[in-house]
Amino acid sequence: MKIIHCADLHLDSPMRAHLDPVKSKERKMELLETFRNMVHYAVQEEVGAILIAGDLFDSKHVSKMVMNAFLRQIETHPEIAFYYLRGNHDALSLPESEGLPKNLHLFSDTWKKYPLNKDENVMLYGVEYNGRNEHRIYEALSMNADDFNIVMLHGQTADHNMGDRTEYIEIPKLQNIGLDYLALGHVHSYALEKIDARASYCFPGCLEGRGFDECGEHGFVLLDIDEESGKYTSEFVPFAFRRLYRVEVDVTGMMSSEEMRDLIEQTLDNCRIDAGSLIKIVLRGDVDVSCEKNIDYLLHAFENRFYFVTITDETKMQVDFRMYAFDESLKGEFIRNVLASELTDTEKGEVIHFGLMALKGEEIAE
Repeated sequence: MKIIHCADLHLDSPMRAHLDPVKSKERKMELLETFRNMVHYAVQEEVGAILIAGDLFDSKHVSKMVMNAFLRQIETHPEIAFYYLRGNHDALSLPESEGLPKNLHLFSDTWKKYPLNKDENVMLYGVEYNGRNEHRIYEALSMNADDFNIVMLHGQTADHNMGDRTEYIEIPKLQNIGLDYLALGHVHSYALEKIDARASYCFPGCLEGRGFDECGEHGFVLLDIDEESGKYTSEFVPFAFRRLYRVEVDVTGMMSSEEMRDLIEQTLDNCRIDAGSLIKIVLRGDVDVSCEKNIDYLLHAFENRFYFVTITDETKMQVDFRMYAFDESLKGEFIRNVLASELTDTEKGEVIHFGLMALKGEEIAE
C-alpha cells in the first residue's frame, strides 16, 4: 500500500514576511492549493492514507474558508484515510461532535492505534504532546513486532534542534521495539535517519517554504509498503508551488552599482532559477568606503524577473586611514573624527560611506 507522510502545512499562515499585501494573499492561497494538489496526487497514485504529522494550521485563528476547503478535500475523497496529529502550532481542536468526515482520524495526549490496511498488519500509532506527557509516553507504547509499525509524533530530535521549546523526541527510547518508520513533523526540511537496524525516522519538511530560512526543495514523502514482506521504499517528492532561493554574490573590490548588477545577473543566470521563484540576493565582501552602491537601483533591475526579489547588503566598508590622515579638507576632518569615535568598525564604515555621499550631494536611499 502507498502512504503519504506530510507535515507543517501551516495553512492560513499570514505570509507577511517580505511580501506586499497582494503577494501575501496570493501565497496564503497557494499554501491551500498545494494541499489540494497533494490530495489529487494521492488519488492518481492510489494512495491509501495521508499522515499529517502536525502543524496543519498556523495558529488557532483559522478562517472558515480554509477550514471548509480542508474538510471538503477529505469528504470528497473517502477512498483515502487522513490521519491528523496536532503540533505545537495547532491550538485549534477538531472535536468529533462537529460531524467531521468519517475518513478523518485524530489523536490525543494518550496513544491511539489505527490499522491502515484490511489485514491489520500495517499499524499506525500516534500521541500528541501536551507539555506533561513527554517523559511517560515511551513506556506506554506497545506494538506487535510482526506488524509493519508506524509511529507519528511532532517534535524535534537532538540532531535536528530548531532552538525552540517544542518537545524533544527521545530517539534512543524508540530503538529495538519493533518500529519500522517514525513519521515526524516540526523540522521544515527533509531528513531521513536510521534509528536501529530495522527502523528509520523521517521529517518530510514543510510543503511550501514560507521564508528565506526555508530555501530549497519542499514536498512530502511517499511510502510504498509490501504488506506481505514488510519491506518498503520511501521517496521524497518535491511538490512546492514555488521555491525560495538565497543567492550570495561577492562584490569585493567593486566600485559601482553597474559592476554589481552585471555580476548579479551572471550569478542568477548560472543558477537557472525559475521565474516563479522568490529570491533573496545577499551582497557579501569588502568594498571601499567611496564605492557607489545603490540597492534601490539593483532591486529595480531584477524585481520584474522573478515573482519576488529582495536584496540584503552584508558588505563591509573598508577605509584606508592613510589616505585621509593629512587631508585638510572637510572630508578629511569628517573621516578622522569618525575613525576616532567609539563606533564599531562596521558602523564607522557605514557613517563614512553615507557622509561622503552627502558631501557629494548624492541622494541617500532610505
